[in-house]
Amino acid sequence: MIEQFSINNSGPISVANGRQLGKINLLIGANSCGKTWLLKTLYCVMRSQEEFGRGHDNRDFHEVLSDKLYWTFQSQNLGDLVRRGKGNRLNVDVSMHDRKRLAFSFGPDTSKQVKPSTNTLPLREDNSIFLPPKEVLSLWHVILKSAVQNREFGYDSTYADLVLALQNPPQAGRNYDSFAKSRKKLEEMFQGRVVFEDQQWLYRQGNSKFSIHSTAEGIKKVAILDTLLGNRFLTPGSVIFIDEPESALHPTAIVQLLDILHMLAEQGIQIFISSHSYYVIKKMLLIARHHQLQIPCFIADADGHWDQSCLLQDGLPDNDIINESVHLFEQEFEGIG
Repeated sequence: MIEQFSINNSGPISVANGRQLGKINLLIGANSCGKTWLLKTLYCVMRSQEEFGRGHDNRDFHEVLSDKLYWTFQSQNLGDLVRRGKGNRLNVDVSMHDRKRLAFSFGPDTSKQVKPSTNTLPLREDNSIFLPPKEVLSLWHVILKSAVQNREFGYDSTYADLVLALQNPPQAGRNYDSFAKSRKKLEEMFQGRVVFEDQQWLYRQGNSKFSIHSTAEGIKKVAILDTLLGNRFLTPGSVIFIDEPESALHPTAIVQLLDILHMLAEQGIQIFISSHSYYVIKKMLLIARHHQLQIPCFIADADGHWDQSCLLQDGLPDNDIINESVHLFEQEFEGIG
């Protein structure tokens, strides 16, 4: 589990520090404030450590990390990721719960190679995954051809890693109790299941099957998580980075999905969520209070400074998302008066 992080001068991020991170962590803010960038940075750290030394891959760790940064942020020169400013260097320092850490830094003149200044992280058997706002099932052929086969910019490494993870076959045998319960609840949300048959994704509802292209986007998005639980790509110890879980989901489905994510967190999966939805923030607060769970909340300002502003169980943070929602209620009551 990630215990803390420090990220400086990285793209839209000026400074971002996290301390005593929780099982669930929430990033909120306006568009273009760096929510996705921060999640992708942490994902690169975790996934690089997981890919290093697996199978017959004989790359050094710095090569794995450099490739992951290159294909995730898709810039011809890694130095372009450094936030503009005289003398700026990009710095990343991530520590795990056992105080093992990875730190690296580079300047704007860096082309392709990044070498860590510190790496005491052990090899990881668990898998991390990044879940983007858009579903990938109806695009998996395109993503495989573009990102994996042709090695072209377009769909970044988070998409390529996801479609490859989804292709793992379902695993037979008893699953973790909370995973099995989560899968049952996911299937109940849309009264069906998405399956991979004959090299294509299908939505199965009872005895009927439907093309994935005619299936609602919300169903496809939820099916991604169900598939990763069913094929055991995700295990206790995994880290899930979720960018805008509210995308394409009805408010009721959002609430149900967040309850499922809490179940997974209790099993040992660490979760990072970025959002600009009042429903997500409010539901996370209720989960924090009901289960006495510490959920750190991070908010960015206009200058790219990320502040670990509060623990959600202490109350809603002072933020434009919350304030605008309250303002709409006030306008409604003023109209009634």
